[in-house]
Amino acid sequence: MKKRNLALLAALCFAACNNNTGTIAKDVNPSFVLSNADTVLFNSFVDCNMAEAWIGDTFRIFPGKYGEDTLWGNAHDLRFADGHNAAEAFAADSTGFHMPLLPPVAKRGDTGFHGAMWFETVYQSDKDQSGKTLYAVYHNENYPQNLPYDSATGQGYKNYLWPQGLQGTTSPAAVCRIGIAKSTDGGHSWQNKGLFIEDLQPRMILKPHNTSNTFAGGVGDPSAVRSGDYLYLFFGEYSYPQVYDSATYNRQTEWSGQCISVARIALNDLDNPQGKAQRWDGTNFNAPWNGAGKPVAALQIPMDKGGSAASSPEGGFHWGPSVSWNNYLECWVMLMGHVTGPSWAGSSIYISFNKNKDFSAGNNAQQWTTPKLLLDRPGYFLWYPSLQPLDSEEDIKNHHTCMNLGRKARLYVKYIKPDKSIYASAHIIEFNK
Repeated sequence: MKKRNLALLAALCFAACNNNTGTIAKDVNPSFVLSNADTVLFNSFVDCNMAEAWIGDTFRIFPGKYGEDTLWGNAHDLRFADGHNAAEAFAADSTGFHMPLLPPVAKRGDTGFHGAMWFETVYQSDKDQSGKTLYAVYHNENYPQNLPYDSATGQGYKNYLWPQGLQGTTSPAAVCRIGIAKSTDGGHSWQNKGLFIEDLQPRMILKPHNTSNTFAGGVGDPSAVRSGDYLYLFFGEYSYPQVYDSATYNRQTEWSGQCISVARIALNDLDNPQGKAQRWDGTNFNAPWNGAGKPVAALQIPMDKGGSAASSPEGGFHWGPSVSWNNYLECWVMLMGHVTGPSWAGSSIYISFNKNKDFSAGNNAQQWTTPKLLLDRPGYFLWYPSLQPLDSEEDIKNHHTCMNLGRKARLYVKYIKPDKSIYASAHIIEFNK
């Protein structure tokens, strides 16, 4: 893997070192400066937001994937690595990663965990002073082949007019869901607690309209943060906003219900989450956990400015949010990808801000600034951007993570070219009030 990615890393370094002006945004308050930095290459597999937490004085990260995957094959890469700070954990050699005890994959037709999981956020309960009680918000993918439709429960998917996946005409598209797992020993072992939110079969977008080569629908690529008594989930919405019918399908209708959306669940419900979360419905958090909500309007790209539906080959939407509270700015910061073509093509990363610390009041969770360009690398697919703490005295003392940061942070991104990908950082961002 490392040899295969040397050319990609060299190109990334060259691009970073030859862009000396940085990126400055002065037309919004707050502002930022993105500067080139030494390139740091992560030495293992990453295909999601980087989930992490401080366990005492140990900074612990949870990259990788685990479970049954019809398209890509079964995986056992969801592991954890430690360091005295973020830089040490990110520099860890993958041969030293630790394999946690993860929930078993249930047999087809049985209840339990199905498909594959990726940890996207780890919420650390403040009720446990040891810091070892963790809730992982995971992205989950399934297919009609491993999770066939069950008319009694409404779970699963029908292998009829199913859209194409990422490996060609005979490969199936996935459906993503979001769940919660719990650990009481700092991440050494996990129990599946159930689904946070999902979209069901009637809202899947099928042939002939779905030609994106990615998802048939669903909810995924989330980032979760605590505000007050709730865990707020920002996620990609990829389904039709009503029952899909090929005879009445309308691309603008699909677009209207997609982009980055938000749901929430009470912290007291994390041990038994299924059915407890509520989505934003345009007025409040009233939509059910498996129903259609409304996306964050400020983050949608209007159709007359290049916006389009998630099932379309031209892209035209933001996805993959990574949300953090910035202690220096005293506001929320969101990074996101930007899809411009099939198979989640897109070479740019965008940034948005929300000054409302309390998401529970009014429409505070909706008040994000219009996304601004943060980074563009033509020729690459840029996925899973996140801001990560430095190895500074301030970041270590305050136990900063990707969910809670200061004035400066490292920008990590997954850089993808055909048959090659790396997860790396070549920039530092500094915010200004």
